[in-house]
Amino acid sequence: AEYMGNNMADYLISGPQTYVPEDGLTAAQLLSGDGLTYNDFVLLPGFINFTADEVDLTTAITKKITLKTPIVSTPMDTVTEGNMAIAMALQGGIGIIHHNCTAEFEANEVRKVKKFKQGFILDPIVMSPSNKLRDLNEMKAKYGFSGIPITDNGRIGGRLLGMVTNRDVDFLSGEGDEYLSTSLEELMTPRDQLVVAQANVTLREANQILQRSKKGKLPIVNENDELVSIISRTDLRKNREFPLASKDSRKQLLCGAAIGTRADDRERLDLLVQAGIDVVVLDSSQGNSQYQIEMIKYAKDAYRDLEIVAGNVVTSAQAKNLIDAGADALRVGMGCGSICTTQEVLAVGRPQATAVYRVSEYARRFGVPVIADGGISSVGGIIKALSLGASTVMMGSMLAGTNEAPGEYFFQDGIRLKKYRGMGSLDAMEANKGSQQRYFIDSDRVKVAQGVSGSIIDKGSIHRFVPYLISGIQHGSQDCGARTLRSLRSMMYAGELRFEKRTPSAQIEGGVHGLHSYEKKLF
Repeated sequence: AEYMGNNMADYLISGPQTYVPEDGLTAAQLLSGDGLTYNDFVLLPGFINFTADEVDLTTAITKKITLKTPIVSTPMDTVTEGNMAIAMALQGGIGIIHHNCTAEFEANEVRKVKKFKQGFILDPIVMSPSNKLRDLNEMKAKYGFSGIPITDNGRIGGRLLGMVTNRDVDFLSGEGDEYLSTSLEELMTPRDQLVVAQANVTLREANQILQRSKKGKLPIVNENDELVSIISRTDLRKNREFPLASKDSRKQLLCGAAIGTRADDRERLDLLVQAGIDVVVLDSSQGNSQYQIEMIKYAKDAYRDLEIVAGNVVTSAQAKNLIDAGADALRVGMGCGSICTTQEVLAVGRPQATAVYRVSEYARRFGVPVIADGGISSVGGIIKALSLGASTVMMGSMLAGTNEAPGEYFFQDGIRLKKYRGMGSLDAMEANKGSQQRYFIDSDRVKVAQGVSGSIIDKGSIHRFVPYLISGIQHGSQDCGARTLRSLRSMMYAGELRFEKRTPSAQIEGGVHGLHSYEKKLF
């Protein structure tokens, strides 16, 4: 070997050093052929000149509503009720409460979200004077116990009569049925001995009252001495600020709710608007229907300022009809959810990556945001959906199994689980007609299932899980060279964001492989 020059790069580069070959595919090139899912491609990296925490995830969910986080919880009865919607809004997203229930129940869940004040417990365990010590012990075994308010009707909103605390029962002695039948009226600390606060109290003022009184619980009452909420000293210690929280002009948390497209859903819509919803989702597996178009027009006529999400759609032709009818956002996805069998059973649908790109590319021309609904199994899936034009991502299985999701935990083979079911499953359709209407089978004598029932591993609290998702999205955007989600979409449409298809072998290579065993911890 003989050294012939000063720069070894001379042997590697032929031509001007400013030359950069075109690499990868544009989104249009990537999605010009076969239908693709999120697993079928990968994003190519861009140039980084900012930190991940500088990435701004602000995005639009509808024409008029923006969120600090592009995450939406789906309207499924094992995913979103009041507690999930509260947690999602606190983390900068929004929850859409399901309609597989009575209209009154759904409206009450919305009301719970809109009335939420950080640190205030709006649905505490409440008992009546006629309840027995036996009932108290059962409640203590199920939920834990440090203080239970007693109202005249045993519910929140009843007149406060007293409170049963640890000191009221710790020194009781006795056994047998007579002992367990002692009424709580005999045990409770009466109202005139309680420290309470009025309904207009602030969290700071309530904290000061608790510190002065050295009590564990502070009941909050209105002018009629009716219990409206309660504050716990232990909860105050755990209280955190939520700078990303999604709030309306009155500083209340944002909340969405789903309805169907039948005549009786108009009454449901009236109740939801009275409860304070910010956005309504017309929930249908196939949204391109006369029923949905008529519902959009009715809702727009009745409530001009109400934001309407229409869908589900997967083609531009479907999107056109709903945009023309007045939709403020589109929900995209058909048969791609982990518990959905629509594509298998009915042979109708579309691979989700292709659907998101095609609908987003059309809807953007009219200023209509797209919600990518389904097919998300990791943070990477969220980033891919956003990179194809979606403004937000709606998730079910990713959020099911958290503490805030409806349902009780159970153990199977030593693993802590929660039930999760598709709204097209027979279980869901038999529970309430809302699920049947979503799949246009409310009058069918033979129900055709378009989903399954299953279980999800415990994911802990939304307040730990969503921050992990947010951080992952920020890092993914940083790797692409996008400082905001808006710039991520702009780069995609300009052809600056590049993609590459993945063969089955590439998909294996891109995951964990070649190990005898491993433990996968997300955060």
